[in-house]
Amino acid sequence: MNKTILYFHGFKSSSDSTKAQNLKKFIKKNTKSTLIKVPNLNDNFENAFNEINKIIESCDNDIVFMGSSLGGYYATYFSQLHNTKAVLINPAIAPLKGFDVNLGENENYATGNKFIINKGDINFLRSLSFKKLSNLENIMVLVESDDEILPFNKTSSYFSGSHIDVTFGGDHSYQSLSSKYIKIKNFLNLA
Repeated sequence: MNKTILYFHGFKSSSDSTKAQNLKKFIKKNTKSTLIKVPNLNDNFENAFNEINKIIESCDNDIVFMGSSLGGYYATYFSQLHNTKAVLINPAIAPLKGFDVNLGENENYATGNKFIINKGDINFLRSLSFKKLSNLENIMVLVESDDEILPFNKTSSYFSGSHIDVTFGGDHSYQSLSSKYIKIKNFLNLA
């Protein structure tokens, strides 16, 4: 069965992130019928949401989602919406507590693009969540305990009932990703 992985990068990042590039190499080398797409998501949340919808509409294969940090937040939303599997790496969780610190001007670390975030932008982003998660067996959450941005214990609690893999140590960049490739491949049933 052919599958497409849609991988979403984190906030103020890009498709050139180390995680995304290394994952693409692994998928290309170790699967025969899996395509991975890593779109460069717009820094504007509503534009990113619309871009993701267009990508989903254009896919002919079965879709599974992956994402890191804010990309994990997007992957959670779309996997719930489409009732499909997702692998989330140190994901942001609803209600994005503390995200208001990003109000005002921001700069994308990867692209240098400067952009403004206002309350309406954050409210839109917060609307991309479900009051209660369903089909938790379709979700794998990979967290590292020393994530300095998103506390792993809150993430683990939020996704209680899903497949949760806690690696002690690490940080928000998720240093242990390469040791999880086979686990990800098996969970997503990639061929």
